[in-house]
Amino acid sequence: METRIIDGTARRACTAANCSHVHWGDYSVGVGALVRRDDRILLVRRAIQPGKGYWTNPGGYIEQHEPIDKSIEREVLEEAGIRAKAGNILALRDQPRDIHNVYIAFEMEYVEGEPTPDGVEADLAGFFSLEEMAEMNVAPFTKWLIGVALGHNSAGLETDPEPATPDNASVFFRA
Repeated sequence: METRIIDGTARRACTAANCSHVHWGDYSVGVGALVRRDDRILLVRRAIQPGKGYWTNPGGYIEQHEPIDKSIEREVLEEAGIRAKAGNILALRDQPRDIHNVYIAFEMEYVEGEPTPDGVEADLAGFFSLEEMAEMNVAPFTKWLIGVALGHNSAGLETDPEPATPDNASVFFRA
């Protein structure tokens, strides 16, 4: 590998004659859930850093070859013991940094289960009202996300029932 200027940016590229590999950067894609049951919102208390001790919406990272809607359904089940179905995309956060992070937040439809923390990433889990949350150590991003969910006038981005390329594994979302 050597450093070359590609598209105006210094990038690592393979030096072999028959190799066109370019390292475009380091990225991570996170997903988050806003699950409501009645007038309460599912929160978990972080048991590890970052954010240890804060109450947050459940979430995590997608796995390679895993669709984002299945990723968030898995994360909610793993962290909180709740089965929920991914709905519309509610919000997106972009964090450009050494490992560029994109976080996609979904509205989720509660299906079944009682909140049970995984004991690793979360040490407590429950459905809470806004009044209860006012007395809790809720993470700033989670407060923002709840505000977006409760105050939005849009249905968010929804899965496109007629995607541009229906024969591949891509999932398309649209307003």
